[in-house]
Amino acid sequence: MNSIQMLVGLANPGPEYANTRHNAGAWFIEQLAARYNCTLKHDPKYHGLTGKVIIQGQEFKLLIPTTYMNLSGKAVGSLANFFKIPVESILVAHDEMDLEPGVAKLKKGGGHGGHNGLKDIIVKMANQKDFMRLRIGIGHPGHREMVTGWVLGKAAKEDQEKMDAAVDEAVRCMEILAKDGVLKAQNRLHSFKP
Repeated sequence: MNSIQMLVGLANPGPEYANTRHNAGAWFIEQLAARYNCTLKHDPKYHGLTGKVIIQGQEFKLLIPTTYMNLSGKAVGSLANFFKIPVESILVAHDEMDLEPGVAKLKKGGGHGGHNGLKDIIVKMANQKDFMRLRIGIGHPGHREMVTGWVLGKAAKEDQEKMDAAVDEAVRCMEILAKDGVLKAQNRLHSFKP
């Protein structure tokens, strides 16, 4: 029933970025790995940290690219090509400025909305945009000139707690996704309030 085979969390590499808003996608993969006792290992062949989890009897490949954000497609492309995973069976978790902290939404396809990680994935996947996105709200600083500092900055404690709660809920929803499909997982995730 579920067609997703690969879960990707976008991030910038290195400890100085670990708790920045731009790494929200990686938090999702890290929490998922922790929940299912999976140790993510660095795999130079796929330019990232990889692992696999079994949820409801289904296997999901996990990936956090260790390239910089604007080269995320390199990692996604190599893992997907190696395992012959079609683009529509990939779910990419990423930070989303159009959503408030505490909100996470699943959607299929769409543009990149200026997100450099998504932009590179689309390019490297031969302009196919049909992968699922898990959009993790980080809020917007209010001005375009402030965006870079915002995504590469750390959130206030209250916002961080809301984002953590949304990520935790998204992790729980993967069980529903595996068992009952995307729509049911979407319904549950979209009704979540931190």
